[in-house]
Amino acid sequence: MRELDVVVIGAGQAGLSAAFHLRRAGLEPDDGFVVLDHAPRPGGAWQFRWPSLTYGKVHGMHALPGMELTGADPDRPSSEVIGAYFAAYEERFGLRVHRPVEVSAVREGPGGRLLVETSEGTYAPRALINATGTWDRPFWPRYPGQETFRGRQLHTVNYPGPEEFAGQRVLVVGGGASGTQHLMEIAGHAAATFWVTRSEPVFREGPFTEEWGRSAVAMVEERVRNGLPPRSVVSVTGLPVTDAVRRAREQGVLDRLPMFDRITPSGAEWDDGRSVEADVILWATGFRPAVDHLAPLRLREPGGGIRAEDTRAVRDRRVHLVGYGPSASTIGANRAGRTAVRSVMRLLEEAGRRRNAERAGAVAP
Repeated sequence: MRELDVVVIGAGQAGLSAAFHLRRAGLEPDDGFVVLDHAPRPGGAWQFRWPSLTYGKVHGMHALPGMELTGADPDRPSSEVIGAYFAAYEERFGLRVHRPVEVSAVREGPGGRLLVETSEGTYAPRALINATGTWDRPFWPRYPGQETFRGRQLHTVNYPGPEEFAGQRVLVVGGGASGTQHLMEIAGHAAATFWVTRSEPVFREGPFTEEWGRSAVAMVEERVRNGLPPRSVVSVTGLPVTDAVRRAREQGVLDRLPMFDRITPSGAEWDDGRSVEADVILWATGFRPAVDHLAPLRLREPGGGIRAEDTRAVRDRRVHLVGYGPSASTIGANRAGRTAVRSVMRLLEEAGRRRNAERAGAVAP
């Protein structure tokens, strides 16, 4: 068991932001803090994105603190651009990320510390910054007949790019940004596409102003404060109308069907008698926070989420969640990293004062 001040789990945008601010606060990597990442290389979840998601298609990439991302080729895959940027960032600030390291559980430890059980041993920090994101927990809805489908079922997490669907009939499920991007790409290759969403998608014309962004984040933040599972920021901002979206709407690619009632061996059916034949069902149904390793700490509320104020878990002030709920965006993750570190440093200072007081009491005459 190795004792130190802080463990950061995850080296995506939020984790690297937290690591930067920990260094700036005076803690040293592998001494005061350690960053653990289960991915094989730098890049966070970006490294797993499909090749056709080029950097120019990314809906905003806010630079990490202290180092801008400049001169990126918009036609290059975002996985390569951002992966290289994160790698350069780790090197410039000497963050010494440990990878690949799997974290299996976080538990209560001795002397007010936590125990972080990992594939490289157990750490005993005074505080934890959890930056594990959502990519590792794709959400697969369940519908009657799903197991009977004879075609292929995929999720955004293993979307291979549009070419693989050439000549096939593809049913895309999900009304978020990924679902619309998949649909528009696939339409140029597939024999037919169908788009199914639970509710009518909301397309938003015009720029996303800072005021509107703050309002959207506040709505997500309210859910987290109430202990409910967080929704994505996109779910409350709506989908931006780009030139590509306008063309797809004119061509009928974004003509939406309501959610089907059952899946059949050859497609899907509705109770009103409608049906579609499909070779592939692509579930663009989002992700859930990857926080199962925190289960031993019993942080969840009856509503199913982890209640947090700023980034601090209400049930355990030693635990901070960054890139969770309202901070699940590139700019939000940066701010959350800074906020978490400020709170962690206050906690460490309090712990230091208590230790000094206890020592003074032990040697007092």
